[in-house]
Order: sequence, then C-alpha cells, then structure tokens
Amino acid sequence: MAASGRSTFLGDLRVVLAERDFRRLFATRLVSQTGDGIITAGVGTYVFFNASTFPSPAAGAAAFAALYLPYSLVGPFAGVLIDRWSRRQILVWSAAVRSAFVVLTAALMAAGSRGAPLYVGVLLVLGVNRFFLSSLSAALPHVVAEDKLVMANSVSPTVGGIMATLGGIVALGLNVATGNTERGAAVTLLVGGGCYVAASMVAATMGRDLLGPVRAPGQPPPGRLLSELAVVATGLVAGARYVLRRRGAAAALGATGGFSFLFGPLFLMSILLYRDYFYRSSVGTAEGHLGGLVIASGIGYACAAFITPPVTRRLSKPAWITVLLLASAVVTVALGETFNELAYLAIGFGLYLTRQGVAICSVTILQEEVADEYRGRVFAFYDMMSNATYVAGAALSAVFMPANGHSPAIVGVVAAGFAILAGTYWLARPRRQSSSGPDPAPGGSGPDSGSSDAGPVSGSGVSGVSGVSGVSGVSGTGMPSSAAQRSSS
Repeated sequence: MAASGRSTFLGDLRVVLAERDFRRLFATRLVSQTGDGIITAGVGTYVFFNASTFPSPAAGAAAFAALYLPYSLVGPFAGVLIDRWSRRQILVWSAAVRSAFVVLTAALMAAGSRGAPLYVGVLLVLGVNRFFLSSLSAALPHVVAEDKLVMANSVSPTVGGIMATLGGIVALGLNVATGNTERGAAVTLLVGGGCYVAASMVAATMGRDLLGPVRAPGQPPPGRLLSELAVVATGLVAGARYVLRRRGAAAALGATGGFSFLFGPLFLMSILLYRDYFYRSSVGTAEGHLGGLVIASGIGYACAAFITPPVTRRLSKPAWITVLLLASAVVTVALGETFNELAYLAIGFGLYLTRQGVAICSVTILQEEVADEYRGRVFAFYDMMSNATYVAGAALSAVFMPANGHSPAIVGVVAAGFAILAGTYWLARPRRQSSSGPDPAPGGSGPDSGSSDAGPVSGSGVSGVSGVSGVSGVSGTGMPSSAAQRSSS
C-alpha cells in the first residue's frame, strides 16, 4: 500500500495477484461465487418467474428462508470443523458435495416440486457453502504475506461479489432463453453446479497442507468434536452477555436487525409487484424489468461505500445511522405509495444505499468497541441479525400481503417502522465517547465502554465492505470477518 495510506482497488489487485498461491485460491473463490450467483438467481426465478404459475407471498418467504438462514445457523459452528480438517480438502470436497446437492435440487425443479423437499435441497446446497466461504477466509493468511492481507481482503470479496452478480445475470438470461419453465430452471441450476465442479478442480491444484490448519509447537490436539461444538454454544451465550453490556455495540446490532426486519417485507413486495402487478401478462418482461431494479439497487449499494467515509469524518457514526434510517422512512412513504415502476427503481437505489451505509457504520462500531477475543462471536450475532430478521420480516408480512404485492398499508407500516427505529436508535446510542478503544477484559468497564463516535470509516475498520478506496473489508485485527462479508453483500 502506498506510503500515503491510500490505495486503489486495481492497484491492490495487481499487488496480491503477484502471489502464485493467492491466484489459485482467488480463482477458486471466483469460480465458486459465480456458481453461487447462478444458483441463488435460479432458485429465485423458479419461485417467482415461472411462466405457468404465479408466486404467493408464502412461497416467497419460504424461498427467503432457504436462501438466507443457512449462513446464520451454520456459520458459528463451521469454524470448529474448519480448524480440525485440511482447509484445502474442505474446499475440494465441499464444492463437489454441493454439486451433488445441486443435481438433486435440479431434479426436483424439473419435476415441478415447490414443497419442502425443494427447500431442503436448497438448504443443503447453501449450508455446505457456509463451510466453503469460511474456509476461504481462514486460508487466506497462508497464501498472502501479512503486510498484504488488507489488500487481499479488500479485493477478494469485492471481485467475488461481482462474479456472483454476473452469475445472477447469466441465470436470468438462461431462464428467459429456456422459456421460464421448470426444466429451464433445472438447466440453470446444473450450470451453477458445473461451476462448483470447476471450483473443486481448481482447489485441487493446491497442496493438501498449503492452507492449514497449522498448530503451534506444543499446542495440544483438538478435543472431541461434540465437546468443541458444546463449547461454541456456550461461547455464543457468553458473547451475547458481553455485547449486551456495551451500549454502542448492542445499539448497532439492534439497528442492523431492525433495518433487515423492515427491509424483508419491501423486498418480497417488490418481487411480487413486478411479477403479478406491474407486468402480470408477461413473465419475460417482468423478469427483465426486475433486472433493472437489481442494477439500480447495486448502484445504490456501491454509492454507500463512497459516501459514508467522508460523511463520517464530519458526523459521528450513530448520527449518520440515524440520518440513514430517517431517509429510509421518507423514501419508503414518498415513493412506495405510488406503486409506480420508475418510483420503485428509485426506492431500490435509495434503500440499498441506506442499508449499506448502516451496515458500514454498524460493523465499524462493533470492531471499535468489541475486544478481539469476543469479536468472532459478536460478528456471528451480526450475521444472525442481518439474515434471520430479514427472513422473519418477510415471513410476518406474507401473512398480510396480497398475492400481487399491492399493499399501501404495509408500505405505511414499514415507513413508520423506519422512523421509530431511527428515534429508538438515537436514544439508545452511547452518550459519551471513550478514547480507550475496546475493553480488553471480559468484565469491561460498563455498558458505555468503547463509544463508536470517534473516527472515520477508513483503513481496516470496515468488515465486509470492499472494493472502495479506504474501505478494506477486514476486521480490526487485519483478519477477515466472513460473516460480516456475507451479510453485508
């Protein structure tokens, strides 16, 4: 990185690509995440954009649960196995196992299944993927020099996310080309499964012991698996108690979970509107225009990473979170009640900007306030708050949502919820600053220790937000938080 402390995305990419072993691990990630994008979009198009059926809110909520819950439920326990088994072997075999589950899921799609077996298949695919993504993060220090970890953690998730987006676009194209049928969706999934096979083959080119785990001399071997899993569960309880004693961290988690809970109904409603309300007579047109919404949302997501660092040099992060939540309320009520296609493009841009801005600030607050020995567990909670509440919000709204998604009442309730969340967060935020950083001891120094008000969002202070100069995508210790990376994307 330049002596001035600044970096560019392409410059960082050139530096880390000079590492031979990194290129192989990087290629494994890119091929696999392309498959992730195809699989995710393939499941979504099967549920929402089938030419012979019209989706229901309940089916949409079930699809959300299958797509998002594995990352929250499996993630905290994946590390126990990742620290016991060869990570290279995990990459090779998890990719291969996922491809087998993809074949099973594709067969269910071809048969027209929309019940529990289909969602179990999707859960299996994405549950195994949690091991794969966590192993990539754990393996990175073995192929990149320590002074280049920040760069590597910046470019890897960013380019991986880009490839996942491209995979999603490919899936949409395949779905249209195959007539938006059950068999077409199955073909789309098989293409994604082919990416997993290719990722397994790329991972196999690395040495079996290249990626660890490596035990220090004199370190005892791992204990019994069931005992270690029980320790993880106990540790999560201790982590929950720790974060509840820290006002700033707890408020940041609350803002993240509250936003996701309110965002879930809007996302489900948008898909139903495009499929069953705006373009009911043409599934192909609906799918194409939804692609425009995805693009607008992606632009908003990227803008948040450019806007938030300079703004938080002038405003505290709690103040910026509050402004973003209030802006979400205004955008939702002003544009959502129009039920106009162009207005919903603007909503997608605005809410993805505010959602990612809240994520950037919340993750930074957690890294500033949480001691290193608790950071992994707290980010497991961050992952749960991002995904589980998202699914819960969609599921609750599905009970009241019309089949075509047109519900002024739900839009009004969500807008009011954003306003209430903004006020609640502002009242719950820490009232004073602390210059001492995170409390190094489990006992802490009180609920306000380690206020989040100080400093801009820059350098290595943002986990899971990458691809922008000064926003590196690593935790405060220079190591990646894969849970935060996945959640914020």
